[in-house]
Amino acid sequence: MLKLYYAPGTCALASHITLAEAGADYTTERIDFKTNQQNSPEYLAINPKGRVPSLVSDRGILTETPAMLAFIAQSFPKAKLAPFEDAYAFAQVQSFNSYLCSTVHTNHAHKMRGARWATEESSFADMKRKVPQSVGASFALIERGMLKGPWVMGETYTICDPYLFTLAGWLEGDSVDISTLPKVADHRKRMADRPAVQKALAEEKV
Repeated sequence: MLKLYYAPGTCALASHITLAEAGADYTTERIDFKTNQQNSPEYLAINPKGRVPSLVSDRGILTETPAMLAFIAQSFPKAKLAPFEDAYAFAQVQSFNSYLCSTVHTNHAHKMRGARWATEESSFADMKRKVPQSVGASFALIERGMLKGPWVMGETYTICDPYLFTLAGWLEGDSVDISTLPKVADHRKRMADRPAVQKALAEEKV
C-alpha cells in the first residue's frame, strides 16, 4: 500500500494521477496549507522539507515529483508509463520532467513564494510581476519543441503527461494566455478526458 500526502492545487496532482493510471493500491492524506500543516512536527517527521507531495512506500518515503513519478512507473511496469527498455528515451522523459520541476514550477512559485529568494516587499512585487513573462516563456518553449503530440513524448502516454497537465492547470492563474499555446491547450483537454485524471481530481475535490 502506498500513501500520498498532497494538497489541492499543488504539483502533488501529477503523482496522484500517475498512481491512478498505474492501477496502484494507494491511500491519500490531505495536508492543509491554510493551517500551515506542512510545517507541523507531525508532517515534518514525514518530509523535513515541509512540502508536498510525499509518497510513503514499504521501502521508505520519497519526495520530489520526478523521482516519485519514475518510482511509480517502475513499480507498475505493466502500465507502461515510461520507456525503461530504452535508456535514451527514458532520459528524455527525465529531462522533460526535470525542466518542469526546476524551471517551470520555480517560475510559477515566484508569484506567492518570494520569501524563498528575498526579504524586501518590493522584491516580492517585482517577482510577481515577472511571472506571466517567465512562465509564458517556459510554456512557449514547451509549445515550440518539447510537446511532440498528441502526448509529450509523441504517440505514447508517459509520466510526463500528468506532470505537464498539472502545471498547465496554473496558466490562467499566472496570467498566461493559453490561446497562444494551442498544443498545450489541446493536451490539457485530452488529459481531462482520461479516467485516471477524473479519479484523482474527484479524490482531491478540485
